[in-house]
Amino acid sequence: MTSLVRRGRAAASALLALVLVGGLAACTSDPLAEQYREGANTGFIAGDFRVVEIPEADRGEPVAFSGVLDDGSTVTEADYAGEVLVVNFWYAACAPCRVEAPFLEEVNQEYADAGVSFLGVNTYDSAQASLAFADTYGVTYPSALAVEDGSIKLAFAERTPLNATPTTLVLDRDGRVAARIIGQLEDASVLDTIVGELAESAAGSS
Repeated sequence: MTSLVRRGRAAASALLALVLVGGLAACTSDPLAEQYREGANTGFIAGDFRVVEIPEADRGEPVAFSGVLDDGSTVTEADYAGEVLVVNFWYAACAPCRVEAPFLEEVNQEYADAGVSFLGVNTYDSAQASLAFADTYGVTYPSALAVEDGSIKLAFAERTPLNATPTTLVLDRDGRVAARIIGQLEDASVLDTIVGELAESAAGSS
């Protein structure tokens, strides 16, 4: 009987060791853990680049939101009624956000007259830092400040995961999340394609 107990304990110990090893492997793949170990504790969660397009039938309810912009004015979903809306979650110290800023602005300019709008959601900075970033990187669309009104981030998080910064959402003309781009844009092409298709769809149905 004692021998069986010992064997059982040994098996349990081996299983626990495997679980711990697995847990450590999972930590190794965690972006924040990697940044900490490498001494680059920048605070952003740099997700692997992924694109999730949501079929129209599965888009759920429109996102209702309100927020305070970095110029002091307010914004709600009603300001973009009937438009395709690109929402980018970012903040100034996020290196991938700086890299992708020109690509976002490129698509913004391309579809400025096609019923497409862009809105940033700055998750960390003051109005001064947000405006300085826009000036430095040539961003012409406004950003809402989550530090002024955190409900705007929550409103989107209730509709779709926001587990990486940057994340870019594309809303269809009904205000529903149609696509989610996780991580840094490598160039403008993917966003251009998604926005172009939704803009054409919106125009065709009007």
